[in-house]
Amino acid sequence: MGAASLDTYVHRESVIHRWSPRLKLVSLVGLMFAFAAVQQLALVPWMLGLAAVIYLLSGLPLAFLRQRLSYPGLFILALVVVLPLTVGDTVLGQWGWLTLRQEGLMATLLILGRFLSILTLGFVLLGTTPFLTLLHAMRSLGLPTILADMTLLSYRYLFEIAAMLATMQQAMRLRGFGQKRQRWLRVNRQTMQQLAILAGNLLIRSYEQSDRVYKAMRLRGYGYGAKGAKSAVGQRAAAQPGALSWGLTGVVLAAAIAFVIAELGWLR
Repeated sequence: MGAASLDTYVHRESVIHRWSPRLKLVSLVGLMFAFAAVQQLALVPWMLGLAAVIYLLSGLPLAFLRQRLSYPGLFILALVVVLPLTVGDTVLGQWGWLTLRQEGLMATLLILGRFLSILTLGFVLLGTTPFLTLLHAMRSLGLPTILADMTLLSYRYLFEIAAMLATMQQAMRLRGFGQKRQRWLRVNRQTMQQLAILAGNLLIRSYEQSDRVYKAMRLRGYGYGAKGAKSAVGQRAAAQPGALSWGLTGVVLAAAIAFVIAELGWLR
């Protein structure tokens, strides 16, 4: 993913794009927390349906969601595979040593539903709002300046570190690293040493880069002067929301409250 990959579609015109950044942030984050609190499998289709409707309203292509779900999906893959086979006492089917259990399957479906719903809303938020505008919205909602600056620098230089890593990997390949590997990766002591050297060099270079950036910012008066005038993105984030923004906020927050009430009612 490139440096501007999350901002590729932020300039499109859709209902979600026209939503006030501050209200959008509060509403979608509130809905994410409501989804995270859901423990009943019967509510999962409603969660997925609402997330799908919001995504369709955003006008983002399905490829945008599919490409970005693949990376976090790797972290949950192990859970999806293991839970139905290990958790619970009710056996749904058995094939040799493999046993499919009802409780584990239900837990897997619940986790997957929440995972997909929450990540979809997160990608809608990031895909329809410029990152700087989102940071200004957070600032206007009370996020400390130092945290906003750290978030911006982390976002900016994460791609610099990725480019640095790609350059170092290319240099290693040109020097013959990995050329003798067969289809399956053969890990030996020499390979591990080379990968450790790569990780150490990347850590040192990233530290030196952060030190140079910090010194450059201090030389330009960061942390000393008074706050400057608001930028264009800051003014956009702080602009008064219109009727459309308030209407979307009301609907989304009402849906979040409905999920919480439904969950509490189920527990009773």
